[in-house]
Amino acid sequence: MMQTHRHRGFKSLAAFILVCVLASCANLAAQSSPAHQPTPSLATFRIAGTVVSASGGHPLARARVSVTDTKNPEKTESMITAEDGHFEFNHLPVGKYALVGAKKGFIPAGYDQHEHFSTAIVTGAGFDTESLTLRLAPSAVLSGRVLDESGEPVRHASVVVYHEDRRSGVSQIVRFRAESTDDRGSFEVTPLDSGTYFISVSTTPWYAVHPMAARPEATENLPVLVDRSLDVAYPTTYYADVTEADEATPIPLRGGDHVQIEIHLIPVPALHLLFRAPDLGKNGVTMPQLQERTFDSQDFVQTGGMQMVSPGLFEITGVPPGRYLVRTPGSPLDSSPKSGEVDLANNGQELEAPLSESGASVKASVRVVGAARLPEHLDVVLQNKKQRGGTFQPVNAQGEVEFHDLAPGQYTILAATPTQPYWVAQIKAQGIEVQGRTLNVPAGSSLTLSLSLIPGELTVEGFAKHDGKAVAGAMIVLVPKDPESNRELFRRDQSDLDGSFSLHSVIPGSYTVVAIENGWDLDWSQPGVIALYCQRGQNLMVDGRAGSSIHLPQPVEVQTR
Repeated sequence: MMQTHRHRGFKSLAAFILVCVLASCANLAAQSSPAHQPTPSLATFRIAGTVVSASGGHPLARARVSVTDTKNPEKTESMITAEDGHFEFNHLPVGKYALVGAKKGFIPAGYDQHEHFSTAIVTGAGFDTESLTLRLAPSAVLSGRVLDESGEPVRHASVVVYHEDRRSGVSQIVRFRAESTDDRGSFEVTPLDSGTYFISVSTTPWYAVHPMAARPEATENLPVLVDRSLDVAYPTTYYADVTEADEATPIPLRGGDHVQIEIHLIPVPALHLLFRAPDLGKNGVTMPQLQERTFDSQDFVQTGGMQMVSPGLFEITGVPPGRYLVRTPGSPLDSSPKSGEVDLANNGQELEAPLSESGASVKASVRVVGAARLPEHLDVVLQNKKQRGGTFQPVNAQGEVEFHDLAPGQYTILAATPTQPYWVAQIKAQGIEVQGRTLNVPAGSSLTLSLSLIPGELTVEGFAKHDGKAVAGAMIVLVPKDPESNRELFRRDQSDLDGSFSLHSVIPGSYTVVAIENGWDLDWSQPGVIALYCQRGQNLMVDGRAGSSIHLPQPVEVQTR
Protein backbone atom coordinates (compact mmCIF):
# COMPACT_ATOMS: atom_id res chain seq x y z
CA MET A 1 0.00 0.00 0.00
CA MET A 2 1.32 3.44 -0.88
CA GLN A 3 0.61 6.44 1.37
CA THR A 4 1.31 10.06 0.48
CA HIS A 5 1.99 12.90 2.92
CA ARG A 6 2.96 16.52 2.31
CA HIS A 7 5.81 18.27 4.06
CA ARG A 8 7.55 21.59 3.65
CA GLY A 9 10.52 21.25 2.29
CA PHE A 10 19.70 20.29 -10.17
CA LYS A 11 20.42 17.17 -10.24
CA SER A 12 23.13 16.22 -12.72
CA LEU A 13 23.08 13.05 -14.79
CA ALA A 14 25.61 13.03 -17.55
CA ALA A 15 25.81 10.11 -19.95
CA PHE A 16 28.28 10.32 -22.65
CA ILE A 17 26.00 8.47 -25.12
CA LEU A 18 23.72 11.55 -25.08
CA VAL A 19 26.49 14.18 -25.46
CA CYS A 20 25.71 14.54 -29.16
CA VAL A 21 22.15 15.52 -28.19
CA LEU A 22 22.71 17.34 -24.92
CA ALA A 23 25.80 19.42 -25.85
CA SER A 24 23.47 21.72 -27.75
CA CYS A 25 21.26 22.33 -24.75
CA ALA A 26 23.26 24.92 -22.79
CA ASN A 27 20.92 27.77 -22.12
CA LEU A 28 23.46 30.25 -20.89
CA ALA A 29 24.53 32.26 -23.92
CA ALA A 30 22.05 33.38 -26.55
CA GLN A 31 23.60 35.90 -28.92
CA SER A 32 20.38 37.40 -30.25
CA SER A 33 19.38 40.96 -29.39
CA PRO A 34 15.83 41.81 -28.33
CA ALA A 35 13.65 43.15 -31.14
CA HIS A 36 13.09 46.58 -29.60
CA GLN A 37 14.76 49.96 -29.46
CA PRO A 38 18.35 49.78 -28.16
CA THR A 39 18.91 50.75 -24.55
CA PRO A 40 21.74 53.15 -23.63
CA SER A 41 24.70 51.10 -22.48
CA LEU A 42 25.12 53.21 -19.33
CA ALA A 43 21.58 52.51 -18.10
CA THR A 44 21.20 50.03 -15.24
CA PHE A 45 18.26 47.89 -14.20
CA ARG A 46 16.97 45.79 -11.34
CA ILE A 47 16.13 42.09 -11.06
CA ALA A 48 13.78 41.53 -8.15
CA GLY A 49 11.01 39.24 -7.03
CA THR A 50 10.02 36.57 -4.53
CA VAL A 51 11.17 33.02 -3.92
CA VAL A 52 8.21 30.76 -3.18
CA SER A 53 7.57 27.09 -2.64
CA ALA A 54 6.27 25.36 -5.75
CA SER A 55 4.04 23.43 -3.36
CA GLY A 56 1.57 25.86 -1.84
CA GLY A 57 3.16 29.08 -3.07
CA HIS A 58 4.23 30.39 0.34
CA PRO A 59 7.32 32.68 0.46
CA LEU A 60 10.67 31.14 1.36
CA ALA A 61 12.82 33.11 3.78
CA ARG A 62 16.60 32.68 3.96
CA ALA A 63 16.87 31.17 0.49
CA ARG A 64 20.05 31.91 -1.45
CA VAL A 65 19.48 33.60 -4.82
CA SER A 66 22.13 34.40 -7.41
CA VAL A 67 22.26 36.13 -10.77
CA THR A 68 24.98 35.31 -13.29
CA ASP A 69 25.81 37.14 -16.51
CA THR A 70 25.35 34.44 -19.15
CA LYS A 71 28.08 35.95 -21.35
CA ASN A 72 30.51 36.33 -18.47
CA PRO A 73 29.83 33.66 -15.78
CA GLU A 74 32.46 35.23 -13.50
CA LYS A 75 30.08 38.12 -12.92
CA THR A 76 27.85 36.63 -10.24
CA GLU A 77 25.98 38.22 -7.35
CA SER A 78 24.24 36.41 -4.51
CA MET A 79 21.95 37.33 -1.63
CA ILE A 80 19.72 35.76 1.04
CA THR A 81 15.97 36.38 0.82
CA ALA A 82 14.14 38.35 3.49
CA GLU A 83 11.41 36.91 5.72
CA ASP A 84 8.87 37.56 2.96
CA GLY A 85 11.01 35.73 0.38
CA HIS A 86 11.95 38.99 -1.37
CA PHE A 87 15.19 39.39 -3.32
CA GLU A 88 16.59 42.18 -5.47
CA PHE A 89 19.74 42.93 -7.43
CA ASN A 90 20.34 46.56 -8.37
CA HIS A 91 22.46 48.44 -10.89
CA LEU A 92 22.64 45.63 -13.44
CA PRO A 93 23.62 46.58 -16.99
CA VAL A 94 21.70 45.50 -20.07
CA GLY A 95 22.17 41.77 -20.65
CA LYS A 96 20.97 38.26 -19.94
CA TYR A 97 21.18 36.72 -16.51
CA ALA A 98 20.70 33.23 -15.13
CA LEU A 99 18.57 33.43 -11.98
CA VAL A 100 19.03 30.49 -9.57
CA GLY A 101 17.65 29.78 -6.10
CA ALA A 102 18.53 27.24 -3.42
CA LYS A 103 17.33 26.40 0.08
CA LYS A 104 17.80 23.46 2.41
CA GLY A 105 14.99 20.96 1.92
CA PHE A 106 14.29 22.16 -1.62
CA ILE A 107 15.60 21.27 -5.07
CA PRO A 108 17.92 24.03 -6.43
CA ALA A 109 16.42 25.47 -9.60
CA GLY A 110 16.72 28.17 -12.18
CA TYR A 111 13.92 30.50 -13.19
CA ASP A 112 11.06 28.49 -14.71
CA GLN A 113 13.32 25.44 -14.87
CA HIS A 114 12.42 22.35 -16.89
CA GLU A 115 14.90 19.47 -16.76
CA HIS A 116 18.29 21.20 -17.15
CA PHE A 117 16.82 24.16 -19.06
CA SER A 118 15.72 27.49 -17.59
CA THR A 119 14.67 30.94 -18.79
CA ALA A 120 17.29 33.70 -18.69
CA ILE A 121 16.22 37.10 -17.37
CA VAL A 122 16.70 39.87 -19.94
CA THR A 123 17.30 43.40 -18.64
CA GLY A 124 16.50 46.42 -20.74
CA ALA A 125 13.74 48.87 -21.58
CA GLY A 126 10.35 47.21 -21.91
CA PHE A 127 11.07 44.11 -19.78
CA ASP A 128 9.46 43.57 -16.41
CA THR A 129 12.26 42.14 -14.27
CA GLU A 130 11.14 43.50 -10.89
CA SER A 131 8.19 41.24 -10.10
CA LEU A 132 9.61 37.78 -10.78
CA THR A 133 8.51 34.61 -8.99
CA LEU A 134 11.24 32.01 -8.52
CA ARG A 135 9.69 28.66 -7.57
CA LEU A 136 11.57 25.96 -5.68
CA ALA A 137 10.08 22.50 -5.32
CA PRO A 138 10.38 20.87 -1.90
CA SER A 139 12.45 17.72 -1.89
CA ALA A 140 10.40 14.55 -2.09
CA VAL A 141 11.00 11.52 0.12
CA LEU A 142 10.49 7.88 -0.87
CA SER A 143 10.67 5.44 2.02
CA GLY A 144 9.46 1.96 2.75
CA ARG A 145 10.00 -1.48 4.25
CA VAL A 146 11.00 -4.81 2.76
CA LEU A 147 9.29 -7.81 4.35
CA ASP A 148 9.71 -11.54 3.85
CA GLU A 149 7.05 -14.22 3.39
CA SER A 150 6.37 -14.22 7.13
CA GLY A 151 6.00 -10.46 7.35
CA GLU A 152 9.38 -10.10 9.06
CA PRO A 153 11.77 -7.29 8.07
CA VAL A 154 14.51 -8.15 5.56
CA ARG A 155 17.88 -6.74 6.54
CA HIS A 156 20.58 -5.56 4.16
CA ALA A 157 18.46 -5.98 1.05
CA SER A 158 19.59 -4.03 -2.01
CA VAL A 159 16.98 -1.41 -2.96
CA VAL A 160 17.43 0.22 -6.37
CA VAL A 161 15.53 3.35 -7.40
CA TYR A 162 14.84 3.97 -11.09
CA HIS A 163 13.64 7.22 -12.64
CA GLU A 164 11.73 7.95 -15.83
CA ASP A 165 14.02 10.08 -18.00
CA ARG A 166 12.87 11.95 -21.11
CA ARG A 167 16.02 13.90 -21.88
CA SER A 168 16.79 11.82 -24.97
CA GLY A 169 13.32 12.55 -26.35
CA VAL A 170 11.89 9.14 -25.52
CA SER A 171 10.79 7.81 -22.18
CA GLN A 172 13.54 5.69 -20.60
CA ILE A 173 13.61 4.16 -17.14
CA VAL A 174 17.16 4.50 -15.86
CA ARG A 175 18.95 3.58 -12.66
CA PHE A 176 19.00 6.53 -10.28
CA ARG A 177 20.24 5.47 -6.85
CA ALA A 178 20.80 2.40 -4.68
CA GLU A 179 20.18 2.00 -0.95
CA SER A 180 20.24 -0.84 1.58
CA THR A 181 17.64 -1.74 4.18
CA ASP A 182 18.50 -1.34 7.85
CA ASP A 183 17.87 -3.76 10.73
CA ARG A 184 14.16 -2.93 10.60
CA GLY A 185 13.96 -3.64 6.86
CA SER A 186 13.49 0.08 6.22
CA PHE A 187 14.98 2.38 3.59
CA GLU A 188 14.67 6.07 2.70
CA VAL A 189 15.66 7.90 -0.46
CA THR A 190 15.87 11.71 -0.43
CA PRO A 191 16.09 14.34 -1.79
CA LEU A 192 14.12 13.46 -4.88
CA ASP A 193 12.84 15.77 -7.58
CA SER A 194 9.34 15.58 -8.99
CA GLY A 195 8.90 12.71 -11.44
CA THR A 196 8.03 9.05 -11.84
CA TYR A 197 10.05 6.41 -9.99
CA PHE A 198 10.27 2.63 -9.78
CA ILE A 199 11.72 0.37 -7.08
CA SER A 200 13.40 -3.05 -7.22
CA VAL A 201 14.65 -5.22 -4.35
CA SER A 202 17.15 -8.06 -4.51
CA THR A 203 18.58 -10.21 -1.73
CA THR A 204 18.88 -13.82 -0.59
CA PRO A 205 16.87 -15.53 2.19
CA TRP A 206 18.88 -15.52 5.41
CA TYR A 207 18.02 -19.15 6.03
CA ALA A 208 18.68 -20.48 2.50
CA VAL A 209 21.11 -23.35 1.97
CA HIS A 210 22.11 -24.79 -1.38
CA PRO A 211 23.46 -28.36 -1.07
CA MET A 212 25.38 -29.70 -4.02
CA ALA A 213 23.00 -31.39 -6.44
CA ALA A 214 25.49 -32.80 -8.93
CA ARG A 215 27.50 -34.81 -6.40
CA PRO A 216 30.45 -37.00 -7.42
CA GLU A 217 29.65 -40.69 -7.80
CA ALA A 218 31.52 -41.59 -4.60
CA THR A 219 29.09 -39.56 -2.52
CA GLU A 220 25.85 -40.48 -4.26
CA ASN A 221 24.79 -42.80 -1.45
CA LEU A 222 25.47 -40.35 1.39
CA PRO A 223 22.36 -39.19 3.26
CA VAL A 224 20.97 -35.74 2.47
CA LEU A 225 21.61 -33.61 5.54
CA VAL A 226 19.76 -30.46 4.37
CA ASP A 227 16.03 -29.96 4.05
CA ARG A 228 15.40 -29.31 0.36
CA SER A 229 12.66 -26.82 1.28
CA LEU A 230 15.45 -24.48 2.40
CA ASP A 231 17.04 -24.54 -1.05
CA VAL A 232 15.25 -21.34 -2.16
CA ALA A 233 15.97 -17.87 -3.59
CA TYR A 234 14.23 -14.52 -3.84
CA PRO A 235 13.68 -13.35 -7.43
CA THR A 236 14.23 -9.65 -8.05
CA THR A 237 11.00 -8.07 -6.87
CA TYR A 238 9.52 -4.76 -7.98
CA TYR A 239 6.89 -2.56 -6.39
CA ALA A 240 4.14 -3.68 -6.06
CA ASP A 241 5.27 -7.28 -5.42
CA VAL A 242 5.86 -8.40 -9.03
CA THR A 243 8.92 -10.11 -10.50
CA GLU A 244 8.82 -8.65 -14.02
CA ALA A 245 10.04 -5.11 -14.66
CA ASP A 246 7.32 -4.53 -17.25
CA GLU A 247 4.70 -5.14 -14.54
CA ALA A 248 6.24 -2.78 -11.98
CA THR A 249 3.93 -0.11 -10.54
CA PRO A 250 5.17 3.45 -11.13
CA ILE A 251 5.48 5.77 -8.14
CA PRO A 252 4.66 9.39 -9.10
CA LEU A 253 6.23 12.03 -6.85
CA ARG A 254 5.60 15.75 -6.59
CA GLY A 255 7.65 18.28 -4.67
CA GLY A 256 7.11 17.79 -0.96
CA ASP A 257 5.60 14.31 -1.19
CA HIS A 258 6.56 11.67 1.35
CA VAL A 259 5.59 8.34 -0.14
CA GLN A 260 5.79 5.18 1.95
CA ILE A 261 5.63 1.71 0.40
CA GLU A 262 6.00 -1.95 1.34
CA ILE A 263 7.55 -4.68 -0.78
CA HIS A 264 7.01 -8.35 0.07
CA LEU A 265 9.48 -11.03 -1.01
CA ILE A 266 8.30 -14.56 -1.80
CA PRO A 267 10.87 -17.38 -2.10
CA VAL A 268 10.95 -19.77 -5.04
CA PRO A 269 12.84 -23.08 -5.45
CA ALA A 270 16.42 -22.26 -6.41
CA LEU A 271 18.03 -23.73 -9.50
CA HIS A 272 21.30 -25.63 -9.64
CA LEU A 273 22.99 -24.98 -12.98
CA LEU A 274 25.97 -26.66 -14.58
CA PHE A 275 28.81 -25.08 -16.50
CA ARG A 276 31.62 -26.93 -18.26
CA ALA A 277 34.88 -25.00 -18.40
CA PRO A 278 38.11 -26.15 -20.05
CA ASP A 279 41.14 -26.66 -17.83
CA LEU A 280 43.43 -23.69 -18.53
CA GLY A 281 46.17 -24.76 -16.14
CA LYS A 282 47.86 -21.75 -14.57
CA ASN A 283 45.43 -19.44 -16.36
CA GLY A 284 42.55 -20.66 -14.20
CA VAL A 285 38.95 -20.97 -15.33
CA THR A 286 36.73 -18.51 -17.15
CA MET A 287 33.32 -18.53 -15.50
CA PRO A 288 29.99 -17.25 -16.84
CA GLN A 289 28.19 -14.15 -15.59
CA LEU A 290 24.41 -13.92 -15.24
CA GLN A 291 22.58 -10.67 -15.92
CA GLU A 292 18.88 -9.82 -16.04
CA ARG A 293 17.17 -7.07 -17.96
CA THR A 294 15.87 -4.38 -15.64
CA PHE A 295 13.79 -1.78 -17.48
CA ASP A 296 16.23 -0.21 -19.97
CA SER A 297 19.43 -1.64 -18.50
CA GLN A 298 20.98 -4.87 -17.28
CA ASP A 299 21.97 -5.85 -13.74
CA PHE A 300 24.13 -8.68 -12.44
CA VAL A 301 22.33 -11.50 -10.65
CA GLN A 302 23.27 -12.52 -7.13
CA THR A 303 23.64 -16.31 -6.84
CA GLY A 304 24.19 -18.68 -3.96
CA GLY A 305 27.71 -19.49 -5.05
CA MET A 306 29.72 -21.77 -7.32
CA GLN A 307 31.60 -24.96 -6.65
CA MET A 308 33.48 -27.54 -8.68
CA VAL A 309 31.76 -30.91 -8.99
CA SER A 310 34.50 -32.60 -10.99
CA PRO A 311 37.40 -31.37 -13.13
CA GLY A 312 35.97 -28.94 -15.64
CA LEU A 313 32.41 -29.20 -14.29
CA PHE A 314 31.03 -26.48 -12.01
CA GLU A 315 27.72 -26.07 -10.28
CA ILE A 316 26.09 -22.65 -9.80
CA THR A 317 23.53 -22.57 -7.00
CA GLY A 318 20.82 -20.27 -5.65
CA VAL A 319 19.54 -18.98 -9.01
CA PRO A 320 15.83 -18.05 -9.27
CA PRO A 321 14.13 -19.34 -12.45
CA GLY A 322 13.82 -16.74 -15.19
CA ARG A 323 15.25 -15.34 -18.41
CA TYR A 324 18.86 -14.21 -18.21
CA LEU A 325 21.68 -12.89 -20.33
CA VAL A 326 24.66 -15.22 -19.95
CA ARG A 327 28.07 -13.76 -20.70
CA THR A 328 31.35 -15.64 -20.75
CA PRO A 329 34.45 -13.42 -20.97
CA GLY A 330 37.17 -14.41 -23.40
CA SER A 331 39.85 -16.71 -22.02
CA PRO A 332 43.60 -16.63 -22.77
CA LEU A 333 43.06 -19.56 -25.14
CA ASP A 334 39.99 -18.11 -26.83
CA SER A 335 39.78 -14.32 -26.79
CA SER A 336 36.28 -14.28 -28.31
CA PRO A 337 33.71 -13.61 -25.58
CA LYS A 338 30.34 -15.29 -25.90
CA SER A 339 26.88 -14.18 -24.87
CA GLY A 340 23.27 -15.17 -25.27
CA GLU A 341 19.85 -15.01 -23.64
CA VAL A 342 18.51 -18.17 -22.06
CA ASP A 343 15.42 -19.32 -20.17
CA LEU A 344 16.54 -21.00 -16.96
CA ALA A 345 13.82 -23.26 -15.59
CA ASN A 346 15.27 -26.68 -14.76
CA ASN A 347 17.80 -28.06 -12.32
CA GLY A 348 20.91 -29.38 -13.99
CA GLN A 349 20.51 -27.07 -16.99
CA GLU A 350 23.82 -26.33 -18.68
CA LEU A 351 24.85 -22.78 -19.50
CA GLU A 352 27.33 -23.67 -22.20
CA ALA A 353 24.85 -24.80 -24.85
CA PRO A 354 23.07 -21.48 -25.54
CA LEU A 355 26.28 -19.48 -25.75
CA SER A 356 26.51 -19.66 -29.51
CA GLU A 357 27.02 -16.01 -30.43
CA SER A 358 30.60 -14.75 -30.28
CA GLY A 359 31.22 -11.09 -29.60
CA ALA A 360 32.09 -8.99 -32.63
CA SER A 361 34.89 -6.44 -33.02
CA VAL A 362 35.05 -3.16 -34.95
CA LYS A 363 38.21 -1.23 -35.83
CA ALA A 364 37.95 2.20 -37.44
CA SER A 365 40.34 4.86 -38.71
CA VAL A 366 39.04 8.38 -38.06
CA ARG A 367 39.58 11.73 -39.76
CA VAL A 368 37.94 15.16 -39.51
CA VAL A 369 37.13 16.68 -42.89
CA GLY A 370 39.29 19.75 -43.58
CA ALA A 371 41.43 19.31 -40.45
CA ALA A 372 45.11 18.44 -40.44
CA ARG A 373 44.86 16.74 -37.04
CA LEU A 374 42.25 15.24 -34.79
CA PRO A 375 40.92 17.15 -31.76
CA GLU A 376 41.97 16.04 -28.30
CA HIS A 377 39.75 13.71 -26.29
CA LEU A 378 37.73 12.57 -29.30
CA ASP A 379 35.51 9.56 -28.63
CA VAL A 380 33.52 7.35 -30.96
CA VAL A 381 30.23 5.87 -29.72
CA LEU A 382 28.40 2.79 -30.93
CA GLN A 383 24.80 3.29 -29.82
CA ASN A 384 22.30 0.49 -30.13
CA LYS A 385 19.39 0.82 -32.51
CA LYS A 386 16.79 1.23 -29.76
CA GLN A 387 18.68 4.10 -28.09
CA ARG A 388 18.97 1.95 -24.97
CA GLY A 389 22.63 2.54 -24.28
CA GLY A 390 25.91 2.07 -26.06
CA THR A 391 29.65 1.85 -25.70
CA PHE A 392 32.34 4.42 -26.39
CA GLN A 393 36.08 4.28 -26.93
CA PRO A 394 38.68 7.06 -27.28
CA VAL A 395 40.44 7.62 -30.59
CA ASN A 396 44.16 6.97 -30.11
CA ALA A 397 47.12 9.08 -31.28
CA GLN A 398 47.22 7.16 -34.58
CA GLY A 399 43.63 8.15 -35.35
CA GLU A 400 42.21 4.69 -34.70
CA VAL A 401 39.54 3.30 -32.39
CA GLU A 402 38.64 -0.31 -31.56
CA PHE A 403 35.59 -2.02 -30.06
CA HIS A 404 35.49 -5.59 -28.78
CA ASP A 405 32.88 -7.93 -27.32
CA LEU A 406 30.00 -6.33 -29.23
CA ALA A 407 26.64 -8.07 -29.29
CA PRO A 408 25.30 -8.58 -32.81
CA GLY A 409 22.82 -6.00 -34.06
CA GLN A 410 22.48 -2.54 -35.53
CA TYR A 411 24.47 0.38 -34.14
CA THR A 412 24.43 4.10 -34.84
CA ILE A 413 27.93 5.61 -34.97
CA LEU A 414 28.39 8.90 -33.11
CA ALA A 415 31.44 10.97 -32.26
CA ALA A 416 32.18 13.83 -29.87
CA THR A 417 34.67 15.57 -27.65
CA PRO A 418 33.54 16.68 -24.15
CA THR A 419 32.61 20.08 -25.62
CA GLN A 420 31.55 19.40 -29.20
CA PRO A 421 29.61 16.77 -31.17
CA TYR A 422 30.72 15.58 -34.61
CA TRP A 423 28.68 14.40 -37.56
CA VAL A 424 29.67 11.09 -39.17
CA ALA A 425 29.57 12.24 -42.76
CA GLN A 426 30.82 9.04 -44.38
CA ILE A 427 31.49 5.41 -43.50
CA LYS A 428 33.60 3.30 -45.82
CA ALA A 429 33.68 -0.45 -45.40
CA GLN A 430 33.83 -3.64 -47.43
CA GLY A 431 31.53 -6.60 -47.25
CA ILE A 432 29.13 -5.12 -44.71
CA GLU A 433 25.86 -3.21 -44.78
CA VAL A 434 26.26 0.54 -44.18
CA GLN A 435 23.17 2.78 -44.25
CA GLY A 436 23.90 6.37 -43.32
CA ARG A 437 25.40 6.17 -39.84
CA THR A 438 23.83 2.79 -39.03
CA LEU A 439 26.15 -0.18 -38.93
CA ASN A 440 25.00 -3.81 -39.04
CA VAL A 441 27.31 -5.94 -36.88
CA PRO A 442 26.99 -9.72 -37.46
CA ALA A 443 27.76 -12.15 -34.65
CA GLY A 444 31.46 -12.98 -34.36
CA SER A 445 32.44 -10.56 -37.14
CA SER A 446 35.62 -8.47 -37.30
CA LEU A 447 34.92 -5.22 -39.16
CA THR A 448 37.30 -2.56 -40.44
CA LEU A 449 35.91 0.92 -41.17
CA SER A 450 36.99 4.39 -42.23
CA LEU A 451 35.07 7.30 -40.66
CA SER A 452 34.95 10.90 -41.94
CA LEU A 453 33.68 13.46 -39.39
CA ILE A 454 32.36 17.02 -39.62
CA PRO A 455 32.34 19.19 -36.47
CA GLY A 456 29.10 20.70 -35.23
CA GLU A 457 30.06 24.37 -34.82
CA LEU A 458 26.92 26.23 -35.90
CA THR A 459 24.43 28.04 -33.67
CA VAL A 460 20.83 28.64 -34.74
CA GLU A 461 19.29 31.71 -33.07
CA GLY A 462 15.77 33.06 -33.15
CA PHE A 463 12.72 34.23 -31.24
CA ALA A 464 9.62 32.37 -30.08
CA LYS A 465 6.41 34.38 -30.33
CA HIS A 466 2.65 33.93 -30.29
CA ASP A 467 0.42 36.47 -32.01
CA GLY A 468 3.44 38.75 -32.30
CA LYS A 469 4.30 38.67 -28.57
CA ALA A 470 7.42 37.10 -27.10
CA VAL A 471 6.87 33.84 -25.21
CA ALA A 472 9.21 32.88 -22.39
CA GLY A 473 9.71 29.30 -21.21
CA ALA A 474 8.68 27.57 -24.45
CA MET A 475 10.45 24.36 -25.45
CA ILE A 476 12.34 24.88 -28.70
CA VAL A 477 13.13 21.77 -30.75
CA LEU A 478 15.34 21.54 -33.82
CA VAL A 479 13.91 18.54 -35.66
CA PRO A 480 16.09 16.83 -38.30
CA LYS A 481 14.76 15.47 -41.54
CA ASP A 482 13.94 11.79 -41.12
CA PRO A 483 14.01 11.99 -37.29
CA GLU A 484 13.78 8.22 -36.85
CA SER A 485 17.24 7.77 -38.38
CA ASN A 486 18.76 11.00 -37.03
CA ARG A 487 17.83 11.23 -33.37
CA GLU A 488 21.32 12.36 -32.44
CA LEU A 489 20.76 15.55 -34.50
CA PHE A 490 17.92 16.89 -32.35
CA ARG A 491 18.71 20.06 -30.43
CA ARG A 492 16.65 21.77 -27.74
CA ASP A 493 16.51 25.00 -25.76
CA GLN A 494 14.11 27.01 -23.62
CA SER A 495 13.11 30.53 -24.67
CA ASP A 496 14.29 33.41 -22.51
CA LEU A 497 12.32 36.33 -21.13
CA ASP A 498 12.40 38.12 -24.48
CA GLY A 499 11.48 34.93 -26.38
CA SER A 500 15.02 34.45 -27.72
CA PHE A 501 16.73 31.07 -27.96
CA SER A 502 19.99 29.54 -29.16
CA LEU A 503 20.44 26.02 -30.50
CA HIS A 504 24.11 25.11 -30.29
CA SER A 505 26.42 22.63 -32.03
CA VAL A 506 24.13 22.19 -35.04
CA ILE A 507 25.31 19.84 -37.78
CA PRO A 508 24.72 20.79 -41.45
CA GLY A 509 21.47 19.37 -42.78
CA SER A 510 17.75 19.93 -43.28
CA TYR A 511 15.63 20.79 -40.22
CA THR A 512 12.36 22.16 -38.89
CA VAL A 513 12.32 24.48 -35.87
CA VAL A 514 9.28 24.19 -33.60
CA ALA A 515 8.28 25.97 -30.39
CA ILE A 516 5.89 24.23 -27.97
CA GLU A 517 4.32 25.68 -24.86
CA ASN A 518 4.19 23.25 -21.94
CA GLY A 519 5.76 20.54 -24.06
CA TRP A 520 8.31 19.25 -21.57
CA ASP A 521 6.62 15.90 -20.96
CA LEU A 522 6.31 15.07 -24.66
CA ASP A 523 8.18 12.20 -26.29
CA TRP A 524 9.53 14.90 -28.56
CA SER A 525 11.97 12.70 -30.53
CA GLN A 526 9.26 10.24 -31.53
CA PRO A 527 8.46 10.89 -35.22
CA GLY A 528 4.74 10.34 -34.72
CA VAL A 529 4.64 12.90 -31.90
CA ILE A 530 6.79 15.69 -33.30
CA ALA A 531 5.39 15.45 -36.87
CA LEU A 532 2.19 17.20 -35.79
CA TYR A 533 4.14 20.25 -34.61
CA CYS A 534 6.47 20.26 -37.62
CA GLN A 535 3.51 21.09 -39.85
CA ARG A 536 3.51 24.62 -38.38
CA GLY A 537 7.24 24.84 -37.76
CA GLN A 538 9.86 26.84 -39.63
CA ASN A 539 11.94 24.93 -42.18
CA LEU A 540 15.68 25.50 -42.15
CA MET A 541 18.58 24.36 -44.31
CA VAL A 542 21.88 24.50 -42.44
CA ASP A 543 24.84 24.87 -44.77
CA GLY A 544 28.35 24.19 -43.54
CA ARG A 545 29.43 27.44 -45.23
CA ALA A 546 26.99 29.57 -43.25
CA GLY A 547 29.57 30.70 -40.68
CA SER A 548 29.35 30.31 -36.94
CA SER A 549 25.67 31.24 -36.48
CA ILE A 550 22.37 31.43 -38.32
CA HIS A 551 19.66 33.94 -37.39
CA LEU A 552 16.13 32.87 -38.30
CA PRO A 553 14.52 35.60 -40.41
CA GLN A 554 11.05 35.11 -38.87
CA PRO A 555 9.93 34.34 -35.32
CA VAL A 556 8.93 30.75 -34.62
CA GLU A 557 5.24 30.55 -33.79
CA VAL A 558 4.65 28.96 -30.38
CA GLN A 559 2.19 26.07 -30.48
CA THR A 560 0.17 24.82 -27.55
CA ARG A 561 -0.17 21.19 -26.47
